[in-house]
Amino acid sequence: MAEHPDDKELLLQFKIEATRELAYTAIVKKYQEKLYWHIRRMVVDHEDANDVLQNMFIKVWKNLDNFREDSQLYTWMYRIATNESLTFLEQQKKRSAISISDDDSPMSNKLVADKDFDGNKLEWKLQLAIQRLPDKQKAVFNLRYYEEMPYEEMSRVLETSEGALKASYHHAVKKIEDFILNH
Repeated sequence: MAEHPDDKELLLQFKIEATRELAYTAIVKKYQEKLYWHIRRMVVDHEDANDVLQNMFIKVWKNLDNFREDSQLYTWMYRIATNESLTFLEQQKKRSAISISDDDSPMSNKLVADKDFDGNKLEWKLQLAIQRLPDKQKAVFNLRYYEEMPYEEMSRVLETSEGALKASYHHAVKKIEDFILNH
C-alpha cells in the first residue's frame, strides 16, 4: 500500500492554488475509510453514513484554509465527523417525532432489519445496546472502544473535559452490560 504524504505537507500543498485539489484528494483518500467507520458506528445505515461523510468532507473543504493546526488534522476532522453525525441523528429524531420507546429506536430497527441480524449473537447485542445509548455517550463509547482513542485526544475531538468523558464512557459501559445481560 502506498505511503500517504504527511499531514503538514498536505496542508502546505492545500494552501497553494495549483496543488489545492490534489492535496484535498490525498487527504480524503488518507482518512475517508477511518472516518466512514466512525460515522457508520454512530448512524448505522450505510447510505446515511455516506451522506454524513460527504457533508463532513464538504465542511473540511470549506474550512481547511482556516485550520489553525493547533490539533492534528485527523483530530479536527473527527470533530467535524462527530458533530455531523450528532446533527444527523438529531434531525432523524425530529423527523420521527412520534414518541417511541427506548426499545424501538429507528437505529435499532435498521439494525434488526439487516439481513445478517441474529439477535442471539453477542456482537449484534453489543450493536443494539450501543444504539440505545444517548448520542453523546454513543460517540464517546465508539471513539474509546473501536478507535481506542486516548481521553486526552477525545477531549479535543468532543470539546469536553477528560473527567466528563471518563464518566460518560463508564455510564455507557454499564448500560451496555445491563442490556447484554438482560436481553
